[in-house]
Amino acid sequence: MLKSAACGFGSLALAGMQGALAYNPLAPKTALLPQRAKRVIFLFMAGGPSHVDTFDYKPELIAKDGKDFDFVGVRTGTFGKASKRRLMKPLWDFKQYGECGQHVSSLFPHIAGQVDDIAFIHSMHTEGVAHGPSTLFLHTGATNLVRPSMGSWISYGLGTENQNLPAFVTISPAASKGGPRNYGNAFLPSIHQGTAIGRAGSVSGAKIKNVDNAMLNAAQRRQRFDFLQGLNSTQASGAPADDRLDATIKTYELAWRMQMEAPELTDLSSETEATKKIYGIGEGKTDDFGKQCLLARRMVERGVRYVNVNYSDESNNPRWDQHGNMPKHAEHAKATDKPVAGLLRDLKARGLLEDTLVWWGGEFGRTPFAQGKDGRDHNPRGFTVFLAGGGIKSGISYGATDEIGGVAVENRIHMHDLHATILHALGLNHEKLTYRYAGRDFRLTDVAGRVVHDLFV
Repeated sequence: MLKSAACGFGSLALAGMQGALAYNPLAPKTALLPQRAKRVIFLFMAGGPSHVDTFDYKPELIAKDGKDFDFVGVRTGTFGKASKRRLMKPLWDFKQYGECGQHVSSLFPHIAGQVDDIAFIHSMHTEGVAHGPSTLFLHTGATNLVRPSMGSWISYGLGTENQNLPAFVTISPAASKGGPRNYGNAFLPSIHQGTAIGRAGSVSGAKIKNVDNAMLNAAQRRQRFDFLQGLNSTQASGAPADDRLDATIKTYELAWRMQMEAPELTDLSSETEATKKIYGIGEGKTDDFGKQCLLARRMVERGVRYVNVNYSDESNNPRWDQHGNMPKHAEHAKATDKPVAGLLRDLKARGLLEDTLVWWGGEFGRTPFAQGKDGRDHNPRGFTVFLAGGGIKSGISYGATDEIGGVAVENRIHMHDLHATILHALGLNHEKLTYRYAGRDFRLTDVAGRVVHDLFV
């Protein structure tokens, strides 16, 4: 009837509608640039670890310990005003490691053993001085606006290699300091929102929510799914241009496929004891974050594009935020050092590090000045992150802060630049990866960002 009605235009409309329903927004897309990395694991150290106590060795800071120094404030009421502040040397000793001779403090003996596979960036600077704005900027490229997270942009740009799993997963995200906005899709189609696994601070026994249904057997679930999708298709036929409805249908389809594969993915019992040991699983302090890192490896191994591993908890003060008790950094380093090093070792042994980019870092660093007796304040003007794998040069230190570690001064890299560089590693042009919304084209790097080509092999 549609073929004969209205000169056949009815059948064209039907074909177009069926084509829209067949379109898969998570299908793998071809990168427009040479692709060094196929996937990313971001190890988020919430709260801002102190670079001058971890990876940024400053002999002048040690020599001038306890002396007053003119410091220009970055907080409200002190911004742009110079005042005297007391310098505080690192609380842990530094040594050189590896063939590259990278300085690492005694906080990270296991990561120290992997420095020849790591590129340390010592010249980071960012927007915002409080945790909320800076954490949002780290994840979304904006301090106070609702924007898609980086994982959502990557999902939108590349899709997923495994159609039974999401393109973007966040493990143990915190509910504060941006909360769901840190893995939200904002105005991108909802299929690109990050899938959250586990509560903040724990992944023990983690499962993707609602992936199982204890009340229905497999046949009953299949019958219910087919009936629901039939209703959705009928509704879609009356509104073929409704992107939200189409996204809902695709989300249901993905959820159904995840029921088949996700239970096995999150079950770590099949891993050998030797593998668990390198992550520190079963060893008290390192057990939980070790499970998160191992789960991240299992995800990228199965084709998930972007995995965000969060070292965070439900506290309003993020874990690395030591304003008055810097010695507590030792507790957090103990919990994360072996799992992170184990992840790098495991990826390399399996041949995955070559095309998996690992990114470690917080939303900012900490000042070289004492806050109270033995604390440090936030420092967005100079701090350290590190990258490994995914075509990044190994065993290098790039950029520098000043002689005391206060401000990035050499080969400065803004957070927009880091975002642009990571997208470039994935074969994405940060200036071309755009989405039109509310009358303008948006992108992760807004109207800024540059690719740091010196970081690539």
